[in-house]
Amino acid sequence: MTIEVRVPQLPESVADATLVAWHKKPGDAVNRDENLVDLETDKVVLEVPAPAAGVIRELKVQNGATVTSGQVLALLEEGAVAAAPAPAAAAKADVGGKVAQKGEPAATKAAGSDKLAPSVRRLVEEHKLDAGAIPGSGRDGRITKGDVLAHMAPTTTSAATATTAAPVAGVAPSAGRSERRVPMTRLRARVAERLVQAQSTAAMLTTFNEVDLKAVNELRARYKERFEKEHGARLGFMSFFVKACVEALRKFPIVNASVDGTDIIYHEYYDVGVAVSTDRGLVVPVLRDADALSFGEIEKSIVTYATKAREGSLSLDEITGGTFTITNGGVFGSLLSTPILNMPQSAILGMHKIQERPVVVNGEVVVRPMMYLALSYDHRIIDGRDSVQFLVAVKEALEDPARLLLQI
Repeated sequence: MTIEVRVPQLPESVADATLVAWHKKPGDAVNRDENLVDLETDKVVLEVPAPAAGVIRELKVQNGATVTSGQVLALLEEGAVAAAPAPAAAAKADVGGKVAQKGEPAATKAAGSDKLAPSVRRLVEEHKLDAGAIPGSGRDGRITKGDVLAHMAPTTTSAATATTAAPVAGVAPSAGRSERRVPMTRLRARVAERLVQAQSTAAMLTTFNEVDLKAVNELRARYKERFEKEHGARLGFMSFFVKACVEALRKFPIVNASVDGTDIIYHEYYDVGVAVSTDRGLVVPVLRDADALSFGEIEKSIVTYATKAREGSLSLDEITGGTFTITNGGVFGSLLSTPILNMPQSAILGMHKIQERPVVVNGEVVVRPMMYLALSYDHRIIDGRDSVQFLVAVKEALEDPARLLLQI
């Protein structure tokens, strides 16, 4: 029986998707639920599984095409068996210790290639690399895009050296002024659109403060081993910041609100987004009901979301909504910045690099681990007084973490 493989139902906020890469070709046998193709929306990469076991008969849409909900992507013959390869095509090549069919990219037979993130898989297949020969630095040994680029670097460098070493007679060597034009990914284009929207719509302003993280550092050092043993996650800084922001949002609900036309919507829940940088662009997974989460639940959720974000496997529900966002430029070394609002939210907290600096405490100059904090906010509904006091509340909670337990 012939089965139509269709684009899954896309959410209302997503009009269409781009077909990024087929992982099967006509005549290939597939198992039920095996990933056939990657579809990229402006938010996530969707995998389309095989609805049944059988053989791919026809591809209706090619790589790079724009598709919509319900559109037919391929025809699958349920229960069919793939035809035996022709003698000429049956020759085998030993690639990196793995057996691959002649003419077939080694990456499709490489160990663990089915576990590659879509962006990594595309890169491996485009350059016909053996994924099994690339050491992975990601979680559980997974291969990242950086691992693939590093693996390719020696070959690229050798080729460039050979070209430079043997210039054509009478022709001067290239000065390296080449250009390369590539289209934005849908995610990057969406991020660009949202950032421009924030700057052109909101009356954005930023207020700054600094926080002494000595008390937080001492708590982390004292309990890090017990915490990791108990919760299976490292005790990081983000859980402290999420908790501190939730308590500050309780005191200043306008910072947790949003604008809808001429109305102000006060959100009586705390869905905190945590910005994550990926090879495809910035995504913001959301910690739902962050006020009800423990430190351990926050840390484990952040690790899970960060891993899924870099693998391109976040669901739409996991990155949709949010009432307030935290972004940490400090992990890249940023000392100070002004974060841009994540519309339609009205405020975003920017964390920065922790740096030991001399400060005055009780009349004495001491060295403390200091961090600059930045709160960008929509001045249409948030007054300067509320924004400053909100940031002070975050600062006080972090400098005296007992406040987080007592909610004062």
